[in-house]
Amino acid sequence: MKKLAFVMVVTLLMSFNSIAQQINWVTFEEALELQKKTPKKIMMDVYTNWCGPCKMLDKNTFQNSDVAKYVNDNYYAVKFDGEGNDVIKYKGNTYANKNYKPEMASRRNSVHDLTLALQVNAYPTIMFFDEKGDVITPLRGYQNPQQLELYLKMFRTDKHKEIKTQEDFNVFFTAFKPEFKG
Repeated sequence: MKKLAFVMVVTLLMSFNSIAQQINWVTFEEALELQKKTPKKIMMDVYTNWCGPCKMLDKNTFQNSDVAKYVNDNYYAVKFDGEGNDVIKYKGNTYANKNYKPEMASRRNSVHDLTLALQVNAYPTIMFFDEKGDVITPLRGYQNPQQLELYLKMFRTDKHKEIKTQEDFNVFFTAFKPEFKG
């Protein structure tokens, strides 16, 4: 009986340990403020409520424990509704969604001004910003954990600054060995 109880306790503890770690999401303005104290890059998930691939990204990638730990350790993570109603100050400008319709909150709505300013034209798009809040690049479309890992590590280490051509990227891509599970 003691063995059975021990096995049950160990199994229970292991299941708690395998629960997906959560990404610590903050607002864009909070991330920009945090950068002033502790410089880190920003990873912004630009999503919409109606977007299927956005929901897959949340479920399959952002809830992956390797992704969550890496993002929490190395980035400020921002969720931004590309058709939402938030008012955001960025680089001396104020961005809003003047044509937002609350009754359309769970369907297609008008595009937020920040979405337009960042030139996001597909959902999901993951925007990467440097330690000064300047855009590095957008990454469009669904990414599984290993696909996102390549970009998370490339931008964190500034390896992207050495990549000048498609051939340079191909060399980096071919040499990259993903470590994230999932």
